[in-house]
Amino acid sequence: MGVIAVVLVLGGLIFFHELGHFLVARLLGIGVKAFALGFGPKIFSFRSGMTEYRLCAVPLGGYVMLAGESPDDAEPGPEALSEPEARTADGEQFPKELLFSLRPVWQRMCVVAAGPVFNFILAWAIYWALFASQGQMGLAPTIGQVLPDSPAASAGILAGDNILTANGHSLTFWEDLTKEVQGSEGRPLTLEIKRGKEHVTISVTPELRQRKNVFGETVQSPMLGIVAAREIVTLELDAAQSLKLSGTETWRAIVNMVTALIKMIERVIPADSIGGPILIVQLINREAQEGMIGVFALAAALSANLGFVNLLPIPVLDGGHLALFTLEGVTRRKLSVRARNAAMRLGLAMLAALMIFATYNDLRRLFK
Repeated sequence: MGVIAVVLVLGGLIFFHELGHFLVARLLGIGVKAFALGFGPKIFSFRSGMTEYRLCAVPLGGYVMLAGESPDDAEPGPEALSEPEARTADGEQFPKELLFSLRPVWQRMCVVAAGPVFNFILAWAIYWALFASQGQMGLAPTIGQVLPDSPAASAGILAGDNILTANGHSLTFWEDLTKEVQGSEGRPLTLEIKRGKEHVTISVTPELRQRKNVFGETVQSPMLGIVAAREIVTLELDAAQSLKLSGTETWRAIVNMVTALIKMIERVIPADSIGGPILIVQLINREAQEGMIGVFALAAALSANLGFVNLLPIPVLDGGHLALFTLEGVTRRKLSVRARNAAMRLGLAMLAALMIFATYNDLRRLFK
């Protein structure tokens, strides 16, 4: 089950990314030489129009080959039409108007951006399906433990209390209570509490205390001194509510990725915490043992992360191509083939170094 989940998740995410490039290219009338599901040797293929559709042996992704995609085809002229990139798999010549490199810069940017955008759309769709079918699940605002010498203990709050409202705002999840406490900035909070069959109202003032955040940093924040009871509550959602919440969750996944990247640059997150393919496989396999709901949730987060990573302005990645096209649009001049090739080599070297380092970290954790 774990192997199947890994193949479906990794293959599906990359395939959907490439599907974005393919569909937008076709929409804009750009020639596509090949669209492949998988990598490596072809198992099966057929041709429709001027495009060859391939099923390959390694089911972990896919790729799209555009007509005239090579930087060598950047300049119009008879020589461009003789390049291999301007011909179909059977050697048939693509018309000049179908070549990617001869299209306006905005069209090339649309095709390149479509991959990451489709990853964001996929994340949104998966989250929507989960919320629409399962509802929104989270910790209930029920207190499992009251820390001694804390504002909560002084105010008479007890373990087992279920907090209904904070300053008149209804609470559904523990996260809602956390937001109210963090937003109080040390001002008193009025809590409506259900205690057994009774309803009591208690005023409590959060205290600024030091704590460790998710990145291991020591920060000061308002705290009551309470611990959640680990009770799960589910909120049923309709289709419209699910659609809105799935967008919020997709954005949260992107923001978390951006924050993590910033923390790595600031060296708050140590470099040895960077993971690669082995870590991703382990995470998918672990979720598969618990059930498919966790696998889908992880797939949504990975899809959002894949979309963001591909937008980084690194040559070879989609973001690097977008940066080059933006420069071309501003200067109204195409970069020379030599400059493009140098940028691509630099990008490949950067990605190779990062992949080797991440795999080393994975192996070190695996055998530790």
